[in-house]
Amino acid sequence: MPGSASRRTVLAAALAAAAGTAAAGAVPASASAPGGAEGGAGQASPETVANRFWSTFTDWRSGTAEGTRAVAGLRPGLVLAAPLGRTDYTDPHTGLTSAWEYARWTSPAHTPAVPATEVIASWNARTPAGTWLQVELSGTYADGTATPWFVMGRWASGDTDIRRTSVDDQTDGRSSVWTDTLAVDDPASGLRLAAYRLRLTLYRRPGTTLTPTVWRLGAMASDVPDRFTVPASAPGLARELAVPRYSQNTHVGQYPEYDNGGEAWCSPTSSQMILEYWGRRPSAAELAWVNPDYADPQVCHAARYTYDHQYEGCGNWPFNAAYAASYPSMNAVVTRLRSLTDLETLIRAGIPAITSQSFRPEELTGAGYGTSGHLMTVIGFTAEGNVIANDPASPANEAVRRVYRRREWENIWLRTKRYDANGKVRSGTGGVCYLFWPVKPGPSQHRALRALGLA
Repeated sequence: MPGSASRRTVLAAALAAAAGTAAAGAVPASASAPGGAEGGAGQASPETVANRFWSTFTDWRSGTAEGTRAVAGLRPGLVLAAPLGRTDYTDPHTGLTSAWEYARWTSPAHTPAVPATEVIASWNARTPAGTWLQVELSGTYADGTATPWFVMGRWASGDTDIRRTSVDDQTDGRSSVWTDTLAVDDPASGLRLAAYRLRLTLYRRPGTTLTPTVWRLGAMASDVPDRFTVPASAPGLARELAVPRYSQNTHVGQYPEYDNGGEAWCSPTSSQMILEYWGRRPSAAELAWVNPDYADPQVCHAARYTYDHQYEGCGNWPFNAAYAASYPSMNAVVTRLRSLTDLETLIRAGIPAITSQSFRPEELTGAGYGTSGHLMTVIGFTAEGNVIANDPASPANEAVRRVYRRREWENIWLRTKRYDANGKVRSGTGGVCYLFWPVKPGPSQHRALRALGLA
């Protein structure tokens, strides 16, 4: 269920205890993910979130290429051209050691408009069988010192070569990686990341000409102030998008090797709803592995191919974005929005969003449950400004469409701190969301994305 405990809940509590502040707010949320940290009031200003993504031919020709090559075309990308060397990789989840050729690309140092307490990387790529990739991030603090290279994900679109994984226990004593988020341990100290670089390593089987292709790589840097509440926003839109409706609970008990089955699949279920809104779904051949007696087999497929073997769940934020972008001509990112007004701008342009939030049962009227972390799909707003959401925690597909009170919903989504049922301070995500959209968006969609620094 959405409120079940997880390894990430334990990590969040440990981080909050160590920092004595809102540092636990860095921890992402899935159906079984944690809640977060807390703090003062005030809506996030435009200076609290900054996005930077490399995706153009010019972008790929910048930075430092070591055996990689930029390719032009309708969707410019980066490929492995000449191996820089060969290395052995022992998969921690299978124990198997294999040899791989590799090449690297390192972005230019980027100074975001926001000196950050948190940075979340995401990427869009294709990794044919026999290939995979690793994304790393190194930050520079405001005092000029640098972090080491932190692994933000080892990823493949399939699961036959390596097991898709985050990497635990990464810290320099000042910042730590929590599954998919690099977070300053003690934001109250004033320590901030003033700049960062991303490093991409592409791997392939030795002696082959195989290559991953990466179309987009970047990060969201943010410094969202601690807050238990946010100011109320004024309604500005009445529109509902026709997004398919799927319940994660349809899949309870199915494929328990992927985080105990459907009861924890809010993230991949939400991802699948949005993908199908854009007309993408797995083929019959790709679904052949799913038990034919199961309804909505594409949700099982999404769970398998977003699963993080270290986190032991399907709620890794960048892995969901990467899964979405593995479909033809799709972009996907993890970011933060500043307000419901930003979300209304996207809905007005026809772009739904997957949002992450945590709450007690009484904090969201009509939900019927509480959760330490949950993903749902925002598909519109009523004439009164209330939020229309496809909530995958519903008992069946027919019950997925929900209308939630605007004031309650914006607060549980945008806050960074909250009280749990025992009165303990926990973290909130501060407006985290996934956004998926076509490589060639319409003019209004492009304008909405550009306003958020995503196009």
